[in-house]
Amino acid sequence: MNKEVIDKGILDIIGKNSRFSSEDLAAMLETDKETIETEIRAMEDDKIICGYPALINWDKTDHERVTALIEVNVTPQRDMGFNKVAERIYKFEEVESVYLMSGDFDLTVIIQGKSMKEVARFVSEKLSTLEYVNSTATYFVMKKYKEHGITLEEEHDGRERMLVTP
Repeated sequence: MNKEVIDKGILDIIGKNSRFSSEDLAAMLETDKETIETEIRAMEDDKIICGYPALINWDKTDHERVTALIEVNVTPQRDMGFNKVAERIYKFEEVESVYLMSGDFDLTVIIQGKSMKEVARFVSEKLSTLEYVNSTATYFVMKKYKEHGITLEEEHDGRERMLVTP
């Protein structure tokens, strides 16, 4: 099996479950453990593999968490485009993700906070005060059903209805 096929196989498998051992990956990809470890190390060095975060369903814990998606319109910087502004934003501790978008706004910023008030404080005191940020629109995630390709809720047969009381 060639390097490209092995690398793609590794990325496909660990993209869904990063807990497989080198031995497991070698067996799945019909190669040896040393090849797997060498390829993973090379992809980590090249920043192709950037980390191994766990997907946590915070709704099933006692910890309060709020996720917000923030649309951000910015003024791109000469010779740097959106990169410099995005870098300033992603360096904030609260920021989970920053994406350059097409359409009506420039960046999507995803943040985590303990409360809506904390998110609002981040937007008003940190994000919207940045020199190149022109406007923001914040949307709060009410419930997560699927994230990173993984379903977070049990599947329902569709016959269940929510209890509504007056």
